[in-house]
Amino acid sequence: MLIRTVAFALTLGATSFIHAQEALTEALPRLDNATAKSKPPESAWLDLRQNAPNNSTTQTAPNWVESVAMVAGQAANEESAKITFRIRVARPPGDYSVLFFRLFFDDKADARPELVAWDESGTQVLRSGPLGSGIDVASSDSVMIPMNGISTIDIEVPGDGKTIRGAYLDWMTSSEVVHPLSTEHRDMIPQPFSELPPLHSPTQDIEQFGTVTATLAADTIRIGPSVEQGAGFQFGIESQPLLAVLTFEVASPRVDAPPEVYVNGEDIGPATLTLPELADPGYRGEMESLAHQMRFQYTGWLRAQKIVPIDNLKVGTNDVIVLAGAGTSTSAIRGTQIQLKYLWEKSDYLLKPGR
Repeated sequence: MLIRTVAFALTLGATSFIHAQEALTEALPRLDNATAKSKPPESAWLDLRQNAPNNSTTQTAPNWVESVAMVAGQAANEESAKITFRIRVARPPGDYSVLFFRLFFDDKADARPELVAWDESGTQVLRSGPLGSGIDVASSDSVMIPMNGISTIDIEVPGDGKTIRGAYLDWMTSSEVVHPLSTEHRDMIPQPFSELPPLHSPTQDIEQFGTVTATLAADTIRIGPSVEQGAGFQFGIESQPLLAVLTFEVASPRVDAPPEVYVNGEDIGPATLTLPELADPGYRGEMESLAHQMRFQYTGWLRAQKIVPIDNLKVGTNDVIVLAGAGTSTSAIRGTQIQLKYLWEKSDYLLKPGR
């Protein structure tokens, strides 16, 4: 694959900017048209960290990323300063009209970024609204951008822009999608590096084939490593189930230290994380002093599950507490739900004779 260095130079008149800062140079030759048309467009990973010049490295990107720039300023009717990362793109040859844009950033309440898309005339076509949840952890968020007429994508963030870490861009293709009529329809858009869709939290309890699914809390809840910082839930059961599974999504966990789960005051151990491919840019290494091995944090949301031992449940009210894993100072969970499996008339089971 032939790649080139991203060049910096871009100006639009929609916002009043003070100055522009060049971050990358040394353009490489472009792909010739014959080569470009023969292959699907490559994805792009753009490192947007503001490294010191002596620590910076030359970046490369596919040809369809024309330029990247960082400009500081403030909007005409705003008092607070902001930074804009400006990415100019060109649609590659072929039937590619939707761009997957995943932004990696420190999710702070006073510095939530927005994506703004512009056409060639400088007219705003799309604005994402604030990304993230303001939960003060390293995270990421994704937006699908219809690229009809769009040539420039801005990342606007209050402050000095140092909360922005990088962006992953990939062109999407479309295909016919089928789903079972007997189950609730969900919008399922495959995420790069992961096969799991976002966790769906039903607003009311659902019973299907002897299994009850109940949402404990759909909202995002911050958690820490101590019991006082845990997320607590209560749910009632009328009869003892045969199997129980707790499921939730967790933000920015250490992959070797999943959240801990307590049920009715007893520690039942860590949850199990469903990890995406290791090529996912969401993995971030952490090296501590006197440590001999790098540990990894996933800067995004991961699916977590924990089988709840039946002996830990009781008829009546049950208490569940979820804590951040060891070594994780702050995290968050969302979409927390419990599934309880009971015997029903068509249950599949075997009766094995005793020995």
